[in-house]
Amino acid sequence: MDAQPLIALPAVLALEWLPGQSPAAITLSRDDAEALAALVADDLHALLPRIGEARLALAGALFDPVELLRPGFPVWATLDELARRVPRGHLENVVAFGSHQGQMPAQTLVPEPGHAGGALRLLPLSVLATEALAGDLAQDIEVQLVGRGEAGARTADWLMRTLGVQLEHARYLSRNDLLALTCVQYEHVNLAPLWTLLEAALLTPYQGESTLSARGLPLRYADGAVHAGSPAAWLAGQAGNAAERAHAFAGLVFELRQYAALLQAHHLPLQLEQGEAGQGWLLETLADPDPTLPPPELLAHEAPGLGTVAITATQAGADGQPRLLAHGYPLAPQALGPLVAVLAARYGIEPSLQALGGVVPGADGLGAPVAARH
Repeated sequence: MDAQPLIALPAVLALEWLPGQSPAAITLSRDDAEALAALVADDLHALLPRIGEARLALAGALFDPVELLRPGFPVWATLDELARRVPRGHLENVVAFGSHQGQMPAQTLVPEPGHAGGALRLLPLSVLATEALAGDLAQDIEVQLVGRGEAGARTADWLMRTLGVQLEHARYLSRNDLLALTCVQYEHVNLAPLWTLLEAALLTPYQGESTLSARGLPLRYADGAVHAGSPAAWLAGQAGNAAERAHAFAGLVFELRQYAALLQAHHLPLQLEQGEAGQGWLLETLADPDPTLPPPELLAHEAPGLGTVAITATQAGADGQPRLLAHGYPLAPQALGPLVAVLAARYGIEPSLQALGGVVPGADGLGAPVAARH
């Protein structure tokens, strides 16, 4: 079989335990991974009799869904690569990869501690089959796992004893099942547009995709990144008085922060359609400084519960009217300081902010007070 090209059919063993519990470890040792793989093989053989003709691979690590659903599916890609290297006949063609002296065989197979608190954890599986077998087996996987994929009693008992948790559910899912489940979860929390972009990045990365956020901000996937429209330009199109527009802008930034955090978790960069991006911030430039005017200063637009939602760089014009230079948007908790530092270095000024006590809308989006200087 090794001489023939093998097609990978990705799946997971999905685990949910009681609230407030956490597993003893997020990776399994080699011996534990092999023991679990043997149990999984027995479970799957009862559902998919022809799986014995294929190679079953298991990664002994507990991942959050966002870690598996990343462009290129790197965890599965690594698992497949490692499994292809193992000679046929090893453990009856069931292979498992766990830690040895605290080290997994590839860094990609090490779950990130920052995602370890989720209620749903996934053990990656891959079935490697010849082309002649893969079509029928793939169809069986899609039909049988979603309908009858509950893990066997021996497998569930082993997992509870080894991980030290009480399981509520342990079931097998194909990768397509996982994609559908995640889609439903994102739609449930009003993030359907985010899923539209993420799905494109995962399944058709060579094609562009455009959508609007729930609040109407233009979003576009292309060339491995998500490109967002200008929040200030979005504000320019909003009706209402100043207080209503300020409230709407705060809501938009809150939404954009949600998108930014999830896109980062999925390893999908967020950029500004016409601007630049850093670690957790976006920046759009409107004009160059006028050397005949006073030095620029940085104004902080603020919103209750959100802190600084935007920074405007401005100069006081000769007529007292503000001359807007740039708008920056801190989207991550630790991004405000670095964004201020970038603007201060750009304009050769001190990295200090003048708090506005709210959002100041302007005719063309974000504005600044007429008397901004003291």
